This record gives sequence, structure tokens and C-alpha cells, in this order.
Amino acid sequence: MSDSKESGLASLRQRIDHIDTEILRLISERAECARQVAETKAASDPQAVFYRPEREAQVLRRVMELNQGPLDSEEMARLFREIMSACLALEQPIKVAYLGPEGTFTQQAALKHFGDSAVSLPMAAIDEVFREVEAGAVNYGVVPVENSTEGVINHTLDSFIDSGLRISGEVVLRIHHHLLVADTTLKDKVSRIYSHPQSFAQCRKWLDAHYPHAERVPVSSNAEAARLVKSEWHSAAIAGDMAAKLYGLTHVAEKIEDRPDNSTRFLIIGNQDVPMSGVDKTSLVVATRNQPGALHDLLEPFHRHQIDLTRLETRPSRTGAWNYVFFIDFSGHVEEPRVSALLEEVRLRVSEVKVLGSYPQGVL
Repeated sequence: MSDSKESGLASLRQRIDHIDTEILRLISERAECARQVAETKAASDPQAVFYRPEREAQVLRRVMELNQGPLDSEEMARLFREIMSACLALEQPIKVAYLGPEGTFTQQAALKHFGDSAVSLPMAAIDEVFREVEAGAVNYGVVPVENSTEGVINHTLDSFIDSGLRISGEVVLRIHHHLLVADTTLKDKVSRIYSHPQSFAQCRKWLDAHYPHAERVPVSSNAEAARLVKSEWHSAAIAGDMAAKLYGLTHVAEKIEDRPDNSTRFLIIGNQDVPMSGVDKTSLVVATRNQPGALHDLLEPFHRHQIDLTRLETRPSRTGAWNYVFFIDFSGHVEEPRVSALLEEVRLRVSEVKVLGSYPQGVL
């Protein structure tokens, strides 16, 4: 390499070193500000809440709006997500319960939303996540609510009926399934594949084409599938990158899901109401009267108030045969006058309305 090129590279490296030093100084300055915020809050309110979902959503949206590249806006927001997570840990580390075991997509969603500085704790079932949050053992919980291919997770919806917890956020995770094997696996002898039943459903066409004769063994989670593969020479697992890393598995095939837009929506559950962030959603549970036209009476005010419904699900009521409850998501926040007016009108038309929460629409 010529002297001029060496000189040019040296100059660029010096510039990078200077920029890195400035980034370090600014992150430290931000962390000190976060520490002072914590001290100010604690001095005025011993029960102060340090994590503010609406504030973090506003910061991430602003970062994405201001970003001019060359890094992608979502990538830039993820960097800021981790900075905020580390700064928040200085104030008060967040404890988050999620549907386990370790290595599941739900844990991945929890870390995507709260950052790697959060303390994530696996739970064996969705109702255990609810119980941990209700008991105050953790600050928040993360549970799956719907998949773009397989539909809603009914256990999550049913848990909201009896719970007093609030929804404080959402996160949408692109789900990529991989076929994984251990170092001891004989790849050309795979005769058994482990995975969660939903993952089998999401990869059905690929499996039919590539492993039509392999036994498909459903297990409780993809992380459990990855764990089982470690001890068997003739088996493979369908799981994601986190499970592959956790159990030291290698990829035989990547992104084997039948639909490239496969994604799962997760809800963040907590005990606090969340103020407006500017771009929000509200979730309700509504019990209608058992009479003709009940669904029309419920939905007509949304149309008249020009409020966008984003989801409507029906579940059988536990109070009587052939009665139903409706889970409704719509754009807007309960503090908005038009939403308050809508809810007052809906309450007059149904037997019960329960607001599950207003929260920022998922940013990442």
C-alpha cells in the first residue's frame, strides 16, 4: 500500500478515535443526567416510577425522524434503545417476567423493548407472568397476543378478563425460524424434528418439501426443542437465533417460515396508566347484551367518531352460554376528548366495558 493511502487511513482512524471519545463523553453526560433525574424523583416521591413508556417512545420516534443515515433509522433507534436501557439501570434496574423458557421469542421481544440492561425472568406459563406482575415481584411482564399467520393467543386474552393489570406497551417481532442441529448431529440422517406446534404450522410447506418423512415432535417451546437436540444425533429443531446461540446449535437452513412477513405481537403488562405519547393505541374488553344487533350497536360509534379499529376478537363469556366478550384495539388514547366521548357512548350500549390500557404504538 502506498504512503499516501497509509496516511489517509491513519487520518481516518484518528478521526474515528476522536469521535469515539466524544461519543463516550456524551453518553456519560447523559447517564449523569439520568442519575440526577432519579435522585430528584426519589426525593419528591419514594414510590416514583422511573420507567416512562410514553417518554421513551417519543425519544425513539424523534431519533428516527432526525436520522439522516447512513445507518438505517431502526438500527439507529436500537442503539438509542440500549443507551436508554443502560441509563435507566442506573436509576432502577427493570425486572421483566416473560413467557419462558430462556431463549424464546418472548424473551427476544422483552429485550427488544426494554434493552439488554433489563433483568428478564422466564415463567412457565402466561398466567404466571400475570401473577408475578400483580404480586409486585417484577415491574412488567411480556406476553404474546397474536401471530400474523396463526392468529390470536387465547390464553393471553382470557388472562386479561380476570386481571387488573394494564397494558403499557406493545412490540412487534419479525419471526424467523431456522432448522438447527448440534455438533454431534448427522445432518443427512435427521429423522426427527422438534418444535412448538405454532412453528410447525408456520413452516409446514418448507418441511413438506425438504423433510417429508421426518417425525415432527411438538414441544412446549422452541427453546425446549433446541435443548433436546443437544443430546440426540438424529434430530433437529426449529427455533430462532436466541435459542441457537443459547444452546450452541448450527444452522442447516435459515428463514424456513412459509410467509416472509411472519410476525408476532407482544404486549407489555404493568400496574400503571401511561400518559399520551402522541401516537397511541387503546385496548378494551367489552361484554355485550344478548340481543339482536348488539355487535352493530357496539361498532357504530367507532365509525361515527372516525376512530380506527385495529383489531376485533371474540371470546366466549364465562358468565353464560352463547354470550360473548369482544377484545378491541383502536388508535387513540383515553385522555383524548374524542376517545372519552366514544367510551361514554359505548358504555350506554353494552353491559360492561373494561379499559385494558392506552399505550404507545410500537416504535421498533
